[in-house]
Amino acid sequence: MTKNLKSLDKVDRQILRVLQDDGRISNVDLAEKVHLSPSPCLSRVKRLEEAGYIKGYRAELDPSLLGYGAVAFIQVSLQRTTEDVFSDFKREVAQAPIVSECFMVAGGYDYLIKVRFEDSEDYRAVLDRVVRFPGVAQTHTYMVIEEVKSDDRVPVSL
Repeated sequence: MTKNLKSLDKVDRQILRVLQDDGRISNVDLAEKVHLSPSPCLSRVKRLEEAGYIKGYRAELDPSLLGYGAVAFIQVSLQRTTEDVFSDFKREVAQAPIVSECFMVAGGYDYLIKVRFEDSEDYRAVLDRVVRFPGVAQTHTYMVIEEVKSDDRVPVSL
C-alpha cells in the first residue's frame, strides 16, 4: 500500500471504491453504503476531491458505438532525447484528440501511444498525423485484434 493510501482511513477508501464504480451515486446512498450519515459523508467526499484523490466525474462512453471501435498502439522513437524535443512532442500529443493515451517509456523506444479510430482508412490518417509530431524519427504499430480487458479503475484496498 502506498504512503498516500495509508494516510486514508477505511471509510475514505470505501468512499473511493464506491465512487469509482458509480460516480453518479447520490450522497445519501453513498453514506448508507459506507455507514455514515450524509453530512459527514459529503464532507469526506469534498476533502478527497480537494486533496486530489478524486480528479473528476465522467460518463464512460462506448467507443464502438461512436465510430472508434478499432485500437492500435504506436511505439514512437524520437530523433533526439533532449528536453526541447520531449517538450515539443508532449505539447503536440496533449493537443491531439486522436491520442487517447500516451506514456513515456524506458526501453527500445521513447513513447507508447494508444489511438482509437474507425477503420484502416481512418488509421492511415491517424498515422500520417502522428509521424508529423515534432521530433518523431520512427514508429511501429501494433493493431489490437481483441480487447481482452479495459479497466482504468485504481485498486483501492480496504
